[in-house]
Amino acid sequence: MLVALHKPWGVLSQFTTDGSPNRTLAECGLPPKIYPIGRLDADSEGLLLLSDEPHWTARLLQPKQSHPRRYWVQVEGIPTPERLAELARGLVIQGSKTLPCRAWNLDPQPIVPPRDPPIRVRKTVPDCWIALELVEGRNRQVRRMTAAIGHPTLRLIRVRIGAFELGELPAGQWKQLSPAEEAAVLAR
Repeated sequence: MLVALHKPWGVLSQFTTDGSPNRTLAECGLPPKIYPIGRLDADSEGLLLLSDEPHWTARLLQPKQSHPRRYWVQVEGIPTPERLAELARGLVIQGSKTLPCRAWNLDPQPIVPPRDPPIRVRKTVPDCWIALELVEGRNRQVRRMTAAIGHPTLRLIRVRIGAFELGELPAGQWKQLSPAEEAAVLAR
């Protein structure tokens, strides 16, 4: 079984707490004996896949599979095309260079439901949404990448894995994927 969950903000990508004040996946009413494939940190939202079949983890997380994951990232400031090109070429973060990726301004800017709690708003500093499509998934990589170009992440939502999109699935809700949707997850 392969399940898509819209992981809410403030929820860990695990079923038990490690003493953290954050909530866990246990509150989402997921089927028994399924486990997350990859992670989204508690400060991130969006598409998280879970399965009871170990082969999904190998197929989706091995770097040699070059499996794309798309994120919408609300950043502080408005990145120039040159800054986005820096992201796309790869950056040195934590001592090693990230793989090349795709990076672009979202135009039009997406309309997303407000987050609870809301992100901070600064009257004198604009923000905007950009998209990043990565084939690797280091710990807090997107946040470190946007900070490295001078545009800290305010909000981060994973919206796509392979060709499967989160779509209109509400935060905290999940669905079991059909065979056609499973095939979309594996598409590059």
